[in-house]
Amino acid sequence: MSDLFDSIRDVKSYIEMKGFLFILKYVLRIIVYRNWLYKKYRKDWKFTFDDEKYKYFHHLYNTTWENERAVEIPIIKKIFDNYRENRILEVGNVLSHYFDLNHDVIDKYEMNPEIINMDIIDYNPQKNYELIISISTLEHIGYDEKPRKPRKIFRVINHLKKLLASKGKMIVTIPIGYNPYLDYYLKNNLIKFDQTFFLKRISKDNRWKQVKNINIIIDAEFGEPFPNANGLFIGCIKKT
Repeated sequence: MSDLFDSIRDVKSYIEMKGFLFILKYVLRIIVYRNWLYKKYRKDWKFTFDDEKYKYFHHLYNTTWENERAVEIPIIKKIFDNYRENRILEVGNVLSHYFDLNHDVIDKYEMNPEIINMDIIDYNPQKNYELIISISTLEHIGYDEKPRKPRKIFRVINHLKKLLASKGKMIVTIPIGYNPYLDYYLKNNLIKFDQTFFLKRISKDNRWKQVKNINIIIDAEFGEPFPNANGLFIGCIKKT
């Protein structure tokens, strides 16, 4: 613990010596430089998902080239595009940070006049959706709330199923290692999906590959050995 306090004091001293603005400019330069490197040397990199090739997604917002957004966004965006003429609900505001889209978005915390700000459990629209998507959001539900409610996710999944139209589809991405309760539910198939897919991060420069089963990624740590998610679960539920 003393080492931690020493490190904090060192950081504070460095900021006081150099100034906050200097540190901010330094961090921004690193981000811009890495962005330039990515566009110059890695813009054509691709990964394979469900026997199809996708380009890794690159965007300054959330520095997607460094985390799971690089694979989540292209996968979900392709599905979204196939349903453009249908009613679509997104749980957690993600896609609008990268694209100009016209669909319903519900997010309890991100305040925006174009977003429905409420708990998904309380959302009861007078319509159903042909497609429901959620990108790295479900792991926060119940887990990041106070008091913590790990089993709330079951109520949420069941509620989302009710919001699906006949023949509708729900696609969710969940980073492994963030919410241990949810990891346990997924590992033991306690949340029923019609299709499941698994991706594993395999390199520091954020390359990913699809793997055959959840056991290959279920023990992946969030933030180790690489930043953010090192394993990604993708689940699909279809309404008959």
